[in-house]
Amino acid sequence: MTSYNSVLPLDMGVENPFRSIIPYKPYYFTEHGSAYLADSLEVMKNMPESSVNLIVTSPPYALVYKKEYGNVDANAYVKWFMDFADQFLRVLTEDGSLVINIGGSWNRGKPTRSTYQFELIIELAKKFHLAQEFYWYNPAKLPAPAEWVTVRRIRVKDSVELVLWLSKSPFPKADNRKILQPYSKDMQRLIERGYVAKKRPSGHNITSKFQRDNKGAIPPNLLQVGNNDANSPYLQKCKESNMKPHPARFPKELPQLFIDFLTDQGDVVMDPFCGSNMTGIVAETRKRRWIGIESIEDYLKASEFRFPHIYR
Repeated sequence: MTSYNSVLPLDMGVENPFRSIIPYKPYYFTEHGSAYLADSLEVMKNMPESSVNLIVTSPPYALVYKKEYGNVDANAYVKWFMDFADQFLRVLTEDGSLVINIGGSWNRGKPTRSTYQFELIIELAKKFHLAQEFYWYNPAKLPAPAEWVTVRRIRVKDSVELVLWLSKSPFPKADNRKILQPYSKDMQRLIERGYVAKKRPSGHNITSKFQRDNKGAIPPNLLQVGNNDANSPYLQKCKESNMKPHPARFPKELPQLFIDFLTDQGDVVMDPFCGSNMTGIVAETRKRRWIGIESIEDYLKASEFRFPHIYR
């Protein structure tokens, strides 16, 4: 297999960042994080309480058709997931957060939707606080399910996925000033020309503070992010090395937004279903310590391509 990243020996002065708290040998590690080939439930059971600031992950969805990465049937999904939820709650710090990207599912043979996502929210809300729900709009989504969308033409393209932000306490660590977006042209003109304070027909009282330049706009909870990385270095290296890439990859913008929003440099970010380890490389570049856990070796091996240097 062709090597694209440097596998460095341990005498380079870099130690496994989690050697003292995780009693497992990492599959590889970097300056800021460690990746483990293991059952994440077992790893978390052996981690100290309150040791993780943010869990951001995309667990296997409850899809009708089975995927190679091991998705669970919708009827059993909530019960399966709640075992993980217990450990998430235990390892999170008091001001920590849990962010889950979870897609919807169609009922087998029918143009109707499963309610498993909503059932999961209700169960999670018994343990966590529901801080806010986000919606990921992916304009690159293919028209599916084909039977109902492109053949019979009785449904529209399903292009939105749910992203849940849950927290251990009602006031988790968060600062939206760290994720401000550029102002729109209209807002830039309003700041430059000024705004006449007035009460809107809706009843909102818009004061002169509205035109203050806060160095950016607060982002909405609708996230428009494409996930078409056909020319990414990760996929190119997988192809050249004859290794199969993970079929359901995070776009980097998703973990990056929540890592920036909900953590500080030096905090610990964990992805218990890390797949191609997009969460890990984003945390690495943002100087957060990270833990990635994956049960399928081929995916974890290929994830090494994301990092310029790894250690054994």
